[in-house]
Amino acid sequence: MMNRLMQILITLLGVFIGYELALIGAPVLCTLLGFTLGASAFMTLLVIGGLAGGLIFYFMAPLITGRLTRLMYWVECQLQKMPTTDIIIGIMGLLAGLLIANLLSLPFGRLPVVGPFIPVLANIILGYIGMSVAVKKKDDLGGILALIPRLGRDKDKEPAPRLAKQASAACAPKVLDTSVIIDGRIADVAESGFLEGPLVIPTFVLQELRHIADSSDILKRNRGRRGLDILNRIQKELDVEVIISDRDYDDLAEVDSKLLRLSQDIGGKILTNDFNLNKVAELRGVQVLNVNELANAVKPVVLPGEEMTVHVVKDGKESGQGVAYLDDGTMIVVDGGRRHIGESVGVMVTSVLQTAAGRMIFAKPKTAVGKAM
Repeated sequence: MMNRLMQILITLLGVFIGYELALIGAPVLCTLLGFTLGASAFMTLLVIGGLAGGLIFYFMAPLITGRLTRLMYWVECQLQKMPTTDIIIGIMGLLAGLLIANLLSLPFGRLPVVGPFIPVLANIILGYIGMSVAVKKKDDLGGILALIPRLGRDKDKEPAPRLAKQASAACAPKVLDTSVIIDGRIADVAESGFLEGPLVIPTFVLQELRHIADSSDILKRNRGRRGLDILNRIQKELDVEVIISDRDYDDLAEVDSKLLRLSQDIGGKILTNDFNLNKVAELRGVQVLNVNELANAVKPVVLPGEEMTVHVVKDGKESGQGVAYLDDGTMIVVDGGRRHIGESVGVMVTSVLQTAAGRMIFAKPKTAVGKAM
């Protein structure tokens, strides 16, 4: 919705610019060429100029919107890193620069052709100079800081360069892929507050979810509907900024390729649990946050020699083995546990194996361990 509104505003700006250029340029062009335009021809030229400007800016709107979105992310990260003192002093310097710019540009505003552009340039240049000088000279503004002693203490809390870099990386946008939405755990992670920065949901991912939800296969249909329910929960129930990105890449057919391109364009990270996408993203230099890796990282550490009680549920691959599971899904292979299937039995951990699919624990019943001793 926001992107559509931005496109409309940019198109209207193009209409205005085209109209103004036609209004200013037509008399100058007629004077240079030595002919005059009638009233109807002049009005037609203004309409054509406005329509041409609107059409050009309409097709440029996706590019401009993408650049503005990336600029807003960057500005937000920079403001989060700056002390409150710098922000207030910078705003005061900006206001002073704008005031001086408007006072100085008044006499030049009525000049032909360049007159309307002088105040704009003066505001940009002097506003930036005022803000930059005020921030750099903040230590000399002791009188102002003395009026706001609480803010004066912020100058001792400026983040170190490494911390500033980490803060910028933390608030980078997180682009969600289809697999992590269907998985559902991302909603719980976001609710826990461990994710910083906005969550970006591309429209091509939403389209893929809709196609899955409309599938004739009942399993796929349920997975797609689950993903849409998860998105609805994230948007309505969680205190997380969610951005629906309308940016698409018609030259790319695969959703994974579009995700990589979008992440590179906005300087974001991909949230996924797709192992193949993870590897491709690493080759392309795109940062990835893998939910499966997070789940493995927060599983409790089990050391050989520890004792626990497990419920053996089925046979293992090897003869006499039984298989049990912890609450987090970690598989425990119980040597000699086949005869305890359907029972809860005390076991002692003998070894732990970390694999790409997760962690496996090998154990023996405590009775067997006692007999061996």
